[in-house]
Amino acid sequence: NDPCLEGTAMVIFDEFHERSLQADLALDLCLEVQREVRPDLRILVMSATLDGRSVATLLGDAPVITSTGRSFPVEERYLENTDHTQLPVRMCAAIRRALSETEGDILAFLPGSAEIRACSALLADELRSSPVSVSPLYGDLSFHEQEKAVQPSSRRKVVLATNIAETSLTIEGVQVVIDSGLSRMVRHDPANGMNRLVTVRESRASAEQRKGRAGRLAPGVCYRLFGRHTFDAMTAFSPPEITVSDLSPLVLELAAWGVQDPTSLSWLDSPPIASIVAAKELLFDLGAIDRNGLPTVIGRRMAEFPVHPRLARMLIRGMDLGLAGAASCLAALLAERDILRHRPGETVPACESDLLERYEALNGSERRPGGMIYETAFRAVERAASQLVRLTGKRVKVQRAVPAEESAIENGRNLGAEDAARLLLAAYPDRIARQREEGSDRYLLANGRGARISRKSGVRNRPLILAVHVDAGDKGEGIIHQACALTEDLVRTECGDRIVKEKRVFWDTGQERVLALAEENVGAAVLVRRQTTVSDDDAAPVLLSVIHDSGMECLGWDGAPTQLLGRVRQVRQAFPEENWPDMGKERLLETLPEWLGPFLNGTRSKRDFASVDLLAALKAFLSWEQQRLLDERAPTHITVPSGNRIGIDYKSDDGPVLAVKLQEMFGLGDTPAIAGGRVKLLLHLLSPARRPVQVTRDLRGFWENGYREVKRELKGRYPKHPWPDDPWNAVPTAKTSRMLKKRE
Repeated sequence: NDPCLEGTAMVIFDEFHERSLQADLALDLCLEVQREVRPDLRILVMSATLDGRSVATLLGDAPVITSTGRSFPVEERYLENTDHTQLPVRMCAAIRRALSETEGDILAFLPGSAEIRACSALLADELRSSPVSVSPLYGDLSFHEQEKAVQPSSRRKVVLATNIAETSLTIEGVQVVIDSGLSRMVRHDPANGMNRLVTVRESRASAEQRKGRAGRLAPGVCYRLFGRHTFDAMTAFSPPEITVSDLSPLVLELAAWGVQDPTSLSWLDSPPIASIVAAKELLFDLGAIDRNGLPTVIGRRMAEFPVHPRLARMLIRGMDLGLAGAASCLAALLAERDILRHRPGETVPACESDLLERYEALNGSERRPGGMIYETAFRAVERAASQLVRLTGKRVKVQRAVPAEESAIENGRNLGAEDAARLLLAAYPDRIARQREEGSDRYLLANGRGARISRKSGVRNRPLILAVHVDAGDKGEGIIHQACALTEDLVRTECGDRIVKEKRVFWDTGQERVLALAEENVGAAVLVRRQTTVSDDDAAPVLLSVIHDSGMECLGWDGAPTQLLGRVRQVRQAFPEENWPDMGKERLLETLPEWLGPFLNGTRSKRDFASVDLLAALKAFLSWEQQRLLDERAPTHITVPSGNRIGIDYKSDDGPVLAVKLQEMFGLGDTPAIAGGRVKLLLHLLSPARRPVQVTRDLRGFWENGYREVKRELKGRYPKHPWPDDPWNAVPTAKTSRMLKKRE
């Protein structure tokens, strides 16, 4: 609102080593103001653990002032984990050791509240009769519990803390630090638009920051639950938020500022391109920017709210619906920590909306017993809601008058399930999710990701939901922590422009047939699905894919089709100078749509494949002249000396085969040939039992050299068949000797 910072002489960035997204953005904008309109503007960056040279370079080689301040030496003691003991057990062992070896209060750093609770439980029995108190310290605790951990105590104290105690709090009396070396951080995955809570190894700067907590008032000791080599291998600094966070707030801020390309600014660490692209896609979905990255009217209004763009969009929708107060409460509930906690093993009551349950608790209509409410989170949500109500209230008065009957709603009351869903849809249109199977806890989100609904959610077995709070999980599927039920009508009303009608045609492996479904989808989530008719044009690509995947084995290749391929192959090889088509398997697979597609009309199932006129489809490869030449050069049958027409087998890779009874070839000296004499047939000369007794392409050589041996072996076995001494002049026949005499 004040782009030139009129009346401001200096902007000071303190604790800059935390590298928050807002700090990086603010520094960038201040530098641009300084360059363009305010060369007199001073910028001061301060930090205890920061690579000052890189910041000084960004500030135009600004001078670096170093002040060590008053500090005391801290002894380092490394306790490397060699037996893979669980962290809470190792931490308790280190605390016991520190209590016996040192004096003063102990500050133990653990990655999260779960580890703190486990460690506290282990210490409870051991220190019950000891003059040592144990105090947890993490964000979800009440103000009283946090104050108890921070304030001085008459007893020796052990504080079990997350990284909240690294810089933002001073705990008097601490002379000993025990560092697990781990932190729990939120990481945003731009590929799926979800956050993931991960446990990571801290940086060396963070380790030094933790160690320094032991030397503020007197010499201290720092126990590290890892080895020196692990410390040396740590990254120098924790990754800045801009490299691991959701960048949609930053991209919206810059669009409103007038910057469409965030990479054009002078960043200390450039934002990842993938994160920028994902942020722009989300902002476009929310209607905040156009395809050129320019802010829309709604986008400019969204940028005025101090909340995530999703929540800003919900606030504006609430103002348009006369539900600004309700939207403010929901936004506060989503922006802050969860106000409800369920005891382990407790069954969460079924509900239409997890957010509505919290909304009612916030407004007193369903206030839970004290043990069920996070008091600190509750107060934070109340403060945030009050601030947002004031902000939206001012805008409501400007935009339009609020009817008297809506005054209760403006105060955050009387919100129904449908209105709650309507508001939430404005913020999370990409989180519409369809149940995968009836009764399942698995859903497919509109953004294409799969997720399971948590047992802590009261929204159960609903076919259509909105996944409000969802993280990426750790096993391939996300976890939906909070949701609300949706109806098709509501989605049509609120997201009608997102609904895409399409016909999905696919091969059902169970029924072994082509099916078609008419669908209305919101992204990957199916709103409506019904079976419909399948046309030939719809079926052809699916059938061709199935045929291709089977290697064409599902077609009826027996007989004439395989023979045709062999005939073409022989002619193509015999006449390389002519343009005969390649009808090998690889080529047929490559060109399936061209030669087979027109012959699939009426085909819908695997059973129908047997009815496909495969021979006609293959012949379509050949011109009329080629078909004529094929019949001439590679006939399907040949007349042998006995007068019988015998089929030629073209399936063998060894060439065309003529399987014929030996006696039918009497008197023939030259081996029969095809392709104008260029290809001799491979003769399988058969015994009367139709078994090959000779395989040859040299019939003359057989009569001269092999026949006598065959006659000697078979004449006694088959005495009824002619075995003349002179095969050259014998009568070729397929009959027995008796039948020949009868005929004579």
